[in-house]
Amino acid sequence: MINLMSDEQATGKVKEIFDEIASQFGMVPNFFRAQAGADPAWLELNWNRWKIIMGQQRSLDRKTKELIAVAVSIVNNCEYCTLAHEASALMAGSTDEEIIEMKQVVELFASFTKIADSLKVPCDITPEMVKENE
Repeated sequence: MINLMSDEQATGKVKEIFDEIASQFGMVPNFFRAQAGADPAWLELNWNRWKIIMGQQRSLDRKTKELIAVAVSIVNNCEYCTLAHEASALMAGSTDEEIIEMKQVVELFASFTKIADSLKVPCDITPEMVKENE
């Protein structure tokens, strides 16, 4: 069983990171506690990645990013990630209806990609084609 590092065990850089994480989420999720317990450098690497990709306002808003994270988590069959990102999507302003619709899109395209791959359908529209016609 993996060691979930407690707040009491966290010292130095791990404590600093836990404090940042708690300020962002109001708690330190077990996902980050497990990484800290396994390898504090791994925690630091992934927390820095999270801050850049999810924490900064860039082209996509947080709600959209969380809905994408739910979709990826579903496709990857990760129950922890699916539940955590669905909760995060709700906190970022998603409605139950939006989450259901996103799940329908995931299910539809999981099926469609299997059909396209099994029939070896040649792609007749690409991003390059769209850009050429702009």
